[in-house]
Amino acid sequence: MSETVNDKKEVRVWIDGCYDMVHFGHANALRQAKALGDKLIVGIHNDAEITKHKGPPVFTQEERYKMVKGIKWVDEVVEDAPYVTTLETLDEYQCDYCVHGDDITTTVDGYDTYHLVKTAKRYREIQRTQGVSTTDLVGRMLLMTRNHFQQGESEYSVGKDEPSKLGQDHAARSPWTGCSQFLPTTQKINQFSNGKPAEPGDKIVYVAGAFDLFHIGHLDFLEKAKEQGDFLIVGLHTDHVVNQYKGGNYPIMNLHERVLSVLACKYVNEVVIGAPYEVTKDLIEHFSVDVVCHGRTIISEQHGDPYEIPKKMGLFKIIDSGNDMTTEKIVQRIIINRLDFEKRNNKKEEKEIAIYEAMQRTTKVAEKCG
Repeated sequence: MSETVNDKKEVRVWIDGCYDMVHFGHANALRQAKALGDKLIVGIHNDAEITKHKGPPVFTQEERYKMVKGIKWVDEVVEDAPYVTTLETLDEYQCDYCVHGDDITTTVDGYDTYHLVKTAKRYREIQRTQGVSTTDLVGRMLLMTRNHFQQGESEYSVGKDEPSKLGQDHAARSPWTGCSQFLPTTQKINQFSNGKPAEPGDKIVYVAGAFDLFHIGHLDFLEKAKEQGDFLIVGLHTDHVVNQYKGGNYPIMNLHERVLSVLACKYVNEVVIGAPYEVTKDLIEHFSVDVVCHGRTIISEQHGDPYEIPKKMGLFKIIDSGNDMTTEKIVQRIIINRLDFEKRNNKKEEKEIAIYEAMQRTTKVAEKCG
């Protein structure tokens, strides 16, 4: 008798990592891993292990645990996961195999962190998301250049403002954390979007902002906003608009990157790309918005109150997420610990270069023997 759908064994997939400064590259890896099975279990390393093998993380382990739990493709999170993935770990959580990207991860001693599961043939590889990494984002904040939201031919690259080995300029030599070359496509947006419209009778909630360097403060706010209704729409302002009200070299991530980061959040149902700064009556009527929410961060009124219309319509509501994390505070963490993070980025790139060059030599030898 053939096996029925109900009798089919549930496939449990294991994936692990640091998940520091959780970005759309992490989210895309989790999406791909989830597609290889039925349940996705994510192991996250603690601060001590990351510091030992890679250098200091930007976010604390508690922040990283919560951020990963907020990604829509994650079923379970395992805290304090070992840095080297073992068969005992897979067995303990009833996982069939381990998944990782096609980049290389090593211990402080240079050992492949997945050599045990690879040897046991319980390893699957997925494609790493090009154009983003935690190393790259840290480098952007250290340099704080405007190049990441240039228009025209420079729109999709993070160029060189000064000599650097931080991984974001064209002189960077590592193939995995080199210059950011993220190319947005409609397919990528479709992969991240659930594509489900609001149901008749759903209470529609609208929020808007930059949501730059999507972080724990954003996550907690969106969770509270979703509690105000059934269907949450997030309006994302353009890079130009964000720069007007935040100044400096903000946003750190361009609009395309911010769209994917927000879409990966499990509380978000829809994203308005390039939403108007002022919440207009047309927007409210178009999306049948029932309530417009804002957090306790200061509302910039340089060009008038952007929430004037929803306030007059009795739709505006201030919500308190209980979290005061901001993008500016993250940047300050980086700046204050600048030397440590520069050392971390340089160390990571040098290690990757050594591995990459060794792989190239092995390939050339194999080609000659063939």
